[in-house]
Order: sequence, then C-alpha cells, then structure tokens
Amino acid sequence: MNLFDNTLRDGGNVVGHGFSLELTTSIIEGLLAAGIRDIELGNCKGLGAYDQLGADKAPSDEEYFQLLQPYLSRGRIGMFLLSKCAKAEKIQKAAEAGLSFLRVGANAGDGESSVAAVKMVKAAGLTCRYSLMKAYVSTPAELADEAKMLQAAGVDKITIMDSAGTMFPAEAAAYTKALKVSLSIPVGFHGHSNLGLSQANALAAVAAGADEIDCGLLGMARSAGNCATELAAATLKKEGYLPEVDLYALLDYLDRELIPIMKAYNYHVAVNPTDLMLGLSGCHSNFLPMFKRVAEEENVSLLKLIAEVSTADRKNPSESLLREVAGKLK
Repeated sequence: MNLFDNTLRDGGNVVGHGFSLELTTSIIEGLLAAGIRDIELGNCKGLGAYDQLGADKAPSDEEYFQLLQPYLSRGRIGMFLLSKCAKAEKIQKAAEAGLSFLRVGANAGDGESSVAAVKMVKAAGLTCRYSLMKAYVSTPAELADEAKMLQAAGVDKITIMDSAGTMFPAEAAAYTKALKVSLSIPVGFHGHSNLGLSQANALAAVAAGADEIDCGLLGMARSAGNCATELAAATLKKEGYLPEVDLYALLDYLDRELIPIMKAYNYHVAVNPTDLMLGLSGCHSNFLPMFKRVAEEENVSLLKLIAEVSTADRKNPSESLLREVAGKLK
C-alpha cells in the first residue's frame, strides 16, 4: 500500500493554478522528511496548461522543473497531463528534466482518445500513470474494460477518480474490486470530500485491494478537497500499512510550518494534528488542557504524550501518569 501525494498539483487550486516556488519547496521537503516519496506537482491543470489553457496563476513548467532537481534522487516526482494537452515536445522536456512519471488524465469513457498521449509518455521513457476521471459515469464493469485497454496501451499505474466526491464506500470498493480482477498493474483510488466520505472511501478501497491512495496535505484540492494525507497516513498506519511513513514528522511539519502559512490564504483546516491524535489514540478532548500543560512544563511532544498515555489509560488518565510518561519520553 502506498500514498500518492497530490498536494502540489490538485492542492494548487486553493492558491490559483499552483503553489509558489517557495511553498512548493517547503511541501516537497516536508513530504520527503515524513517518508512520502510519490509526489505529483506543478500546475493544477497539468503539464502544458500554462501555455495551452491560460492557467498562468502559477510558476511555469520550466520553473518547476528547475526547482525539483535536488529532490529527484529522493522521491518519485512527476506531473499531471490532460490527454488533450499532450504534446511530444513538452513530454520530452519533462523527461529531460528528470521527472519520474506523467499521469495522463481523461474522463471515464474517453480512454481510446488518450492512447496517443500514453504512447508519447512511454516513448519518452517515463512511467505512465493514468487517471480515470469522473469514474462514476461508467459502471464498474465498463471502467474495468476501459482500464484493461489502457493497460494494453502501456499504462503502468491507473487511478479511479471520484472527481465529484459522490461515491459511497461500497461503490469505492466495487470499482476497486472490478479493476483489480481485470488488471495486473497497480490500482489507485482518488476521492474528494464533497459528501465527507473521502477518508471512508479510501479505507474501503484499500480493503478491496487498492494499491495506492491519492491524498493532499490538509485535504487541499479543488472544491471540498481530497482525502487528507495526514488522515490517510494515520488511519492506514493503524491498519498495519505504511511502515515507512513517519506520522509524527508529518504532523510536526503541518503544525510548525504549513498550517501557519496557509492562514494567509484563509484556508480552513478541518482536522488539525492535535484533534487527529485524540481520535487516533482514543483520548477524550476533555483531557486536552491537562495534556497541553504537562507537555509544556515537561518540554515533550504533545502528540507523543497523548499517544503514549492513551495506551495505558484512555478512560481517566491522571496527571501523575502523564508526568511518568513524559519522563520516559525525555
């Protein structure tokens, strides 16, 4: 099981068409430090959109290419590509810049018209991901047939996109199962939060066999947002997945750096790291003032204190227990 972070592409909708070079650098470094290696970045409308679609409220593709050079050896970093924007020259420049992949995107049912784009990406020597956008307009069986055709055309990884956030968990599971039965390549799931179900859908997709979950830090994406990276990491680690992900490093980055930065954009964080840890640990928020006071006085991580104390007593933890655990943390 793998997390595929889309903050720097889909999340770009929050700030225009893409993040500034400075914020892009911050997010890449935060993700890599937390052990999240698969990263999609660039213009929210994809490679070539700056010139072809007038999506110019972001740095250019070339500026992003230059920025990511120090990080190429540390992760699998690439860009999105609407099939209608596929141009061999642009794709070749992406390959020369050292990108690991391009993810071709088109609406479900339009796969035949995307084959040329897939072949261009493969001819450039790049891994070809593919997004079945608006997957819900097809039945699971229809989507599986289309995905099988795309696999034959050269697609290396394929993603079911709930682009409107309209699916229920049973539907996410049904689409995932249909593709897993039909394909030999990895299958991912990309959910949006319009019904508040992106996290539940992600868990249902994984239970049905999904190899990868798309996500965005703080849930950042267009409309109601994506499945939040930190929520996906927390819940999937609890299920026994993602041993390589350092949840505390991720939450520390959000608390220390990204959440304060996003306040300038009036971005509302639905579930902050402390509330996430309360839920993950089964710690009632009534105890939070005591945890905060002891963590500050003992100079230890609040999140680690909540987690460790809750393994011993989730019903009625005492201050003496908190200080005992804090001593061990120090």
